[in-house]
Order: sequence, then C-alpha cells, then structure tokens
Amino acid sequence: MSEHPKIFVNLAVKSLDRAVAFYTQLGYTFDAKFTDENATCMIVGENIYVMLLVEPFFQSFTKKSICDTSKSVEALLGLSAESREKVDELVEKAVAAGAVTPKDPMDYGFMYQRSYEDLDGHTWEIFYMDPNADMDAAPQQ
Repeated sequence: MSEHPKIFVNLAVKSLDRAVAFYTQLGYTFDAKFTDENATCMIVGENIYVMLLVEPFFQSFTKKSICDTSKSVEALLGLSAESREKVDELVEKAVAAGAVTPKDPMDYGFMYQRSYEDLDGHTWEIFYMDPNADMDAAPQQ
C-alpha cells in the first residue's frame, strides 16, 4: 500500500473572497504561500488541505465540465469531529455563515452525522464515531 503524507482536495468556487470569508467564520485558516487571486489553500487538519480555486482556474486543470452543484453532487466531503457536540457546533457555524442543511441529522448509534452545503453547493458531512459503541447494535439501513 502506498503512503500519502498529505491530502489536497481541490474545489471550484465562484468567488474566492466569498469562500474565504465563509470558511474563516467556521474557524479555518489559510496558507499565504499558496494564495493568490486564483486560489487559496485552506488548512483543515495536520495534513489535510482544501484548495479553493476560482472556476476559470479550476477549469484549466481538466477537460471535463465543472459540476453544477445545484443539480449534481461531485463528492461528499467527510470530516470527523471529536464529539456529537462538535458536529452540531460546526454545522451551526456553517448555517450561520450562509450554508444550507440538505437533510436531518443521522444517528446510527455508533455514528452521529450532519451535513451542510457550502456557498458553492459542495456537500460537507461532519460526523462523530463513538469508539466504544457496539456497532452490531446499530440500526440497519
């Protein structure tokens, strides 16, 4: 199995300034070394980064069309949280900053999950997995 020391997720955004303002309200910071008028590097975790790229710049990396997130999902971006309360806290911050919640919270017993769509329609799934929960007792889907 190969080893990947870092992950960079690239997301197309309509307005870089608007996206930076949104994610700043959620508590994220940005690496100035990888920031200009076309892109910025959002620091999500120790080795997790999200490159926010304005749509024309994003388009320069692919021949495929950019997903219309009002009609299609390009990915579900999952981030773990330290507790159920932290899940709620982050999603409520996102909603206060202008995000929408596409569905009700999901409680599987061993895992609690909520989601939000950011200002560009990207779906973020925030979840907490209880390491001590009995996964065999989880509700079946």
